[in-house]
Amino acid sequence: MSDPSDQPELRPDLILSTSEQLQARISARFPESGLARVCLTLVDTARWSIKDASELARPNWLLRAGVAAIVVAGLLAQVWLLRFLSFGRLSTLDPPSLVQGLEAVVNLLILFGGAALFLLTLEERMKRRRALDALYRLRSLAHIIDMHQLTKDPTVVLKGSHSTAASPQRSMTQFELTRYLDYCSEMLALIGKLAALYAERMRDGVIIDAVNDIENLTSSLGRKIWQKITIISALQDKIDTPART
Repeated sequence: MSDPSDQPELRPDLILSTSEQLQARISARFPESGLARVCLTLVDTARWSIKDASELARPNWLLRAGVAAIVVAGLLAQVWLLRFLSFGRLSTLDPPSLVQGLEAVVNLLILFGGAALFLLTLEERMKRRRALDALYRLRSLAHIIDMHQLTKDPTVVLKGSHSTAASPQRSMTQFELTRYLDYCSEMLALIGKLAALYAERMRDGVIIDAVNDIENLTSSLGRKIWQKITIISALQDKIDTPART
């Protein structure tokens, strides 16, 4: 039986090297293009996300020590209060005063319990907020990548297609357009892997749901891109078929 600790995990160094290699490929084929600049942003984001996810996985011992000290101090205060309000003293009180005293003790215990719960979950909530901000950054980058492929029309491979004055400039060949769309698809896949680093290191239900949303988003955008690539291939086959007959 295999050891659970031996199960494979995402390797941040490979994600970063793949991102850097992709950026080099885009810059070599489409120098000075907007997609190359976006991929450079993706590489910077990958470096930042890898470091951020690693930091979130480590316990904040300073915060934990402070919370523990506050909780222990609160417990000691509760013990002192219970000793001060001994049953011997409470027995000498009249019933209304006794009820008020017990009510005050219960209220203090409830307040202390709420405060202790707030402090004990403080680190988790701080990390969750930080991770959600990072995932929002990845989500925004995915939409930026989708904007770059939005105007890439697969019908440009057809000869005789007419453009209007409002049409975007399209100078790519069929091969260049396919490579451009493929690069966008790879960038979206890398964003999904960067998001998965947070779920892998935090194991928080809210974070896992947010990561799943990003993975669904990048997968959906990627399918839309591959539909364009499929259309380009089909159109090119129609163009080549009459030439072979």
